[in-house]
Amino acid sequence: MKIFKRIIYLGYYIKTTDWAQFRKFIRYVNKEKKISKFRLWVFPFIASVKYNISLLEYFLFRFWEKSADERKQWAGTGFIYEYQLIMNPKQHRQTLLNKVEFLKHNAQFISHRWFSVINNDFESLRTFLEVVNGKVVLKNVVGNCGKGVQIVDSFVEKIEDIITFARNNNLTLVEEYIYQHKDLMRLSPTGLNTVRIFTQTVGDQVVILGCRLRISVNSTVDNLAAGNMAAVIDEKTGIVTQSAVYSDITKKTEIEHPVTKTAIVGFQIPFWNEIIEKVKAIALYNKENRSIGWDIAVTDSGVDFIEGNHDWCKLVYQLPAGKGLRYELLKYV
Repeated sequence: MKIFKRIIYLGYYIKTTDWAQFRKFIRYVNKEKKISKFRLWVFPFIASVKYNISLLEYFLFRFWEKSADERKQWAGTGFIYEYQLIMNPKQHRQTLLNKVEFLKHNAQFISHRWFSVINNDFESLRTFLEVVNGKVVLKNVVGNCGKGVQIVDSFVEKIEDIITFARNNNLTLVEEYIYQHKDLMRLSPTGLNTVRIFTQTVGDQVVILGCRLRISVNSTVDNLAAGNMAAVIDEKTGIVTQSAVYSDITKKTEIEHPVTKTAIVGFQIPFWNEIIEKVKAIALYNKENRSIGWDIAVTDSGVDFIEGNHDWCKLVYQLPAGKGLRYELLKYV
């Protein structure tokens, strides 16, 4: 039964693989590690069935250089999917799936202003744009990984053009642009650099599974999938303790930002005690979903929540740590 299920997963992985990236990774490992291309084509399929990982995760987790015991440590796509189904049942996910529902439900934790277009009435957006009078972020209410996010400025663009663009692209959520803390601006000014904290509720207790800083690199978003970086933050101090990593294995880790040259290792996240206090509070407020990845903005005046993810990214969780964290999650199943 288990092998049959794994083969079904493999079919999904084959269907969803970015084959251009797969071939790129093969060429890289073949050149750098002198492993034959034949092995690099075959072994990801074997590992996929054995460890329930996607084909690309064979490379992302650097399985070609790991022992069998080390490979067992990694939580791949299949494991994470099943884990999150248990922790975050589908019937309770709506306030995390839909960005508007999230903002409504968690209003006490949200500092920035936002507007939701109802019944396709995009003209109603005009007043909000006039009041905010500056940069806004246009989003699809169910988008993820930064896809479809557009930042526009009513000082530069005509309001009529913004409304038309939002309508044509079904961007029905408009949020006030969040200006990040001056220290984060110094680190990377091109995009909002958010803190991602993974929480696990156990009854009325909140366990912090991990803290990461997501760092933009010449990008308006900070997602790994968009070519950006992530680094480990120490839960107790709020200090970045390890080099930042990309999800592209052909790129080296970074101890300083490649553009601004600001140090990443040793970077202190502002308002850290407030962040930890509030993330535990919002986790308990949403404890019908037991394992959530929170996206948190830090401004000069404090902490603001962007969203909570029921299907939080196993790459952001594990790659910056440089090790598999599957057994950390198994404690709670």
